[in-house]
Amino acid sequence: MLYWIMKWVLLGPLMRVAFRPRVVGAENLPREGGALVASNHLAVLDSFVLPLMVPRRMAFPAKAEYFTQPGVLGTLKRWFFTGMGQVPIERGNGRAARAALDTGIGVLREGRLFGIYPEGTRSPDGRLFKGRTGVARMALEAGVPVVPVAMIGTDQANPVGSRFWRPVRIGIRIGEPLDFSRYAGITDDRQVERAMTDEIMDAVQRLSGQEYVDVYASTLKDKGAEAEAA
Repeated sequence: MLYWIMKWVLLGPLMRVAFRPRVVGAENLPREGGALVASNHLAVLDSFVLPLMVPRRMAFPAKAEYFTQPGVLGTLKRWFFTGMGQVPIERGNGRAARAALDTGIGVLREGRLFGIYPEGTRSPDGRLFKGRTGVARMALEAGVPVVPVAMIGTDQANPVGSRFWRPVRIGIRIGEPLDFSRYAGITDDRQVERAMTDEIMDAVQRLSGQEYVDVYASTLKDKGAEAEAA
């Protein structure tokens, strides 16, 4: 109930007025059943506008800290992120990464949509970076299609370092689902997971028109941090 109030009464209408989002290809989202929605990631705004602008309810991963902070502020954060349809995940070591995958797979097996950013972090410069293979692993284990999505202009509406959102028109382009059933039954095959991930990123790139960089975004950010420290 809270999700739909956020979508149709509170935050959703405000976003429609502020950003006038244009959604292209909404018919490509499966009307029922689980599907993994793989999007580029330009700004924090992506995680708000995408689930609020698509027809079906979509869950997104969010840091577990948003759901466990004590006090009034913690309660408000928990209420807000729950209302946004986000689910808590732990981040850190390999065990936490596996738990995050299991959370997404559980959502998919319930027949729901689960959103993910294969790049693993926001693009530091507007380009599209190499995808992490977790997106392929989730699709294989859950046995669901992957729907590529491109967010357009959210980095202009929500620039890095800015505390305020700007009323800039944004777009959402949704591509046709990618069927990976040909790999059904294959697990822990890094070559297959890499090939699937590259196919997903290629579909996102064609939708977004971004320049593609065959490097992880986190690697570029780490190098930038090291240079700044030096």
